[in-house]
Amino acid sequence: MTTMLHGLSDIRRHFYRSAVPTYFVSATPFNLLGMDEWVKDFTFISYIDCFDGAHPHLFVPSEREHPVFESIEEINNYLLSHPEVEELIASNAPEGGDGLRGNVVFLFFDEETEAICKKLGLDIWFPSAELRTRVDNKLMTTRIGNEAGVNSVPNALAPVKSWADLCAIAKEHSLSDELVVQTAFGDSGHTTFFIANETEYKKYAEEIEAEDEVKVMKRVRCRGSALEACVTKEGTIVGPLMTELVGFPELTPYKGGWCGNEVFADAFPQEMRELARRSAFKIGEALGKEGYRGYFEVDFLSDLDTGDVYLGEINPRITGASSMTNLASFAHADAPLFLFHLLEFSDIPFKLDIKDINLRWSDADNIDSWSQLVIKHTGEDVTQITAAPASGVWELSADGVATFVRAQTHRRTVSKENRAFFLRFAKAGDWFYEGADLGILVVQGRLMTEDFELTERAKSWINAIRAHYSTGESSIAQIAQAEKLAEVAHFKFL
Repeated sequence: MTTMLHGLSDIRRHFYRSAVPTYFVSATPFNLLGMDEWVKDFTFISYIDCFDGAHPHLFVPSEREHPVFESIEEINNYLLSHPEVEELIASNAPEGGDGLRGNVVFLFFDEETEAICKKLGLDIWFPSAELRTRVDNKLMTTRIGNEAGVNSVPNALAPVKSWADLCAIAKEHSLSDELVVQTAFGDSGHTTFFIANETEYKKYAEEIEAEDEVKVMKRVRCRGSALEACVTKEGTIVGPLMTELVGFPELTPYKGGWCGNEVFADAFPQEMRELARRSAFKIGEALGKEGYRGYFEVDFLSDLDTGDVYLGEINPRITGASSMTNLASFAHADAPLFLFHLLEFSDIPFKLDIKDINLRWSDADNIDSWSQLVIKHTGEDVTQITAAPASGVWELSADGVATFVRAQTHRRTVSKENRAFFLRFAKAGDWFYEGADLGILVVQGRLMTEDFELTERAKSWINAIRAHYSTGESSIAQIAQAEKLAEVAHFKFL
């Protein structure tokens, strides 16, 4: 007979003693860093070894020949089909039982992933790929928000097959002369188009006109924010509201591209924080009616001219902000938000006071101050990397030079204002190309001003880390091969 879990101490103890292995399979371990400290037998299976073999719970199989990856789903399917990964899962399988060899979570997965996991005896602890794809559709997001009573930026959902179509839609719905057009799926840096005239439209016409329907929005002067939440049987648990860094040319070549977050108590006025939390709760309850369970993230847009707060998008998964949420002080006081996701899929009966948890997590005293920068290659050149900074703790001197202090697997021991945790993605032997993910930098305190511009401290850190990347001469054949790779390797690792 399964014992009912009452409260947080029971839940923490359950996962600390868990007898069934849990795997996070993705390109990197970034999104759930630190979760292995809360869940027994939690293993990261990754394509990129960010820690050069130093992480005790990270498994990176040896490289095998494969087609050029065009998505994280393809990376995951490659990893799960790797003989060394199959051997790892078989050797870790608990004795007895019903043939289940473990539980597995992903950033992204598809129907092929589901079939491979079934063959391996792994139970996917997320809603089905079909349901996640339906919710991940930005047009569906708008409709879910409307049903939940959470408004989006003034918009129209319609097919656009010409510049004349776009102008007619904007006029009919009183949007504006300056528009933002989004396709149903994809990275905001690649599938969000800012259009004010026919010349700009023509740059994106092929992508827009290929869609059955797009979202045409009024362009507003806005500030981005995000929070993560988790749908459980007991209700929706809501994390803190974080700022979003978007489109900074020092970090990303994409105008609408996400490039970091900040979490701190006074990031937004209390009224706005409460509105965002209530909206996220409503969305969580609406997702529950769709059959969705577990972790999700909501992006909000704050109109700087009107004060309105709009729904941006819903991401039915863990995200690039998840390590911020799960390593925050409130998480250490209670439990990481992702632990409630695992609890929801564990089929262990539990009772939680959701209202009390949400109340504590909204208290400014329980929110510490951290920022992260997602550093991409912003140039158009394609060159091979000959040296790269190691993952771990770095220190920034007064004259802007970064020095490696020690190896570390996440940010916990960063205790000084002039220190940071850097997680390296691109290593020696990899290539610079436009939009390539180089790494993540995490520091205490803010990296944006009150006007939401990068601080001088942020710029110093960016320059100091970039200075530790070196490139060398490459042959014409190597460059041609790298350019071919760069054409498809534009998906995000996060």
